[in-house]
Amino acid sequence: MKERVKSMLLMGVGILAGVTLTSGAQAAVAQLTATQSNCAVYINGQRTELTAYMINDENYVRLRDIGAKVDFNVYWDGTVQIETDKPYTGVAPESQKGAATKPQGTVTLPTDGSQYIPKVGDVIPCDDGTTYTVKDVSRWDANMFSEGPLPPLPTPTCDWSSFPDVELPAPEARHYQKANGDCLYVRNLYETRRMQYTLMNLAGTNPETSSGGKLCYGSKGTPYVRISLTIPDSASAWSFWPWRDSELSKLFNSCPPGTYSVEAWDTYIDGVYTHTEYRVYVT
Repeated sequence: MKERVKSMLLMGVGILAGVTLTSGAQAAVAQLTATQSNCAVYINGQRTELTAYMINDENYVRLRDIGAKVDFNVYWDGTVQIETDKPYTGVAPESQKGAATKPQGTVTLPTDGSQYIPKVGDVIPCDDGTTYTVKDVSRWDANMFSEGPLPPLPTPTCDWSSFPDVELPAPEARHYQKANGDCLYVRNLYETRRMQYTLMNLAGTNPETSSGGKLCYGSKGTPYVRISLTIPDSASAWSFWPWRDSELSKLFNSCPPGTYSVEAWDTYIDGVYTHTEYRVYVT
């Protein structure tokens, strides 16, 4: 049955591999526009939350997201590798990556949304197959414009069980050479959860989107507020830093019902941690 589900998903749904395109391929797709889709995906009759994208009137989902849900391995090692007989990890087997020569201090980014606090000397494996060494973290949780050290994650002030399940994205470390230096953007799942929980408390206590501490749903079962933990690359997201929950509160209270896509990214330049950027896209 597991193999049958894999085959049906791979044949029946458009798939985005999520790999780096060559300059020629980039030119070929330059005119394509991707928008987030509300396409429903069911596995064995159970609705599964997957981020879908509409491109040229076709629905696409990321191949690695399918691999994580159905449990077959997908990873990038310069090409897209699919291993239908192995469980999902999202990374190449150690035997293929040369574990014996792995740089000392190499870290594994958490996949469960727990907090990763960088340290000097950490070596972060990047999505492009390179590694990035952290050289300075003196600004971590010490931004001169912040109100102070970050508090723990928000706790419920409403019934969080009334909200649809939200899929936690895979960790990412995007490496770029830019005019201002050697840049790294690390998806911060812990701070992304801070944004999610803040929005849930806002939606669960606002009279326009909740009743009795529970999220309201429309006549067709559509929640008044949807939350996604990824933002389409084509979206023009609003961003801010350092963290201030008032920024999300002002945005939410201006027009509560809607779909809120959120992300948090740690930014490094030439090995120096500079800030964590909080991004929001509302539709």
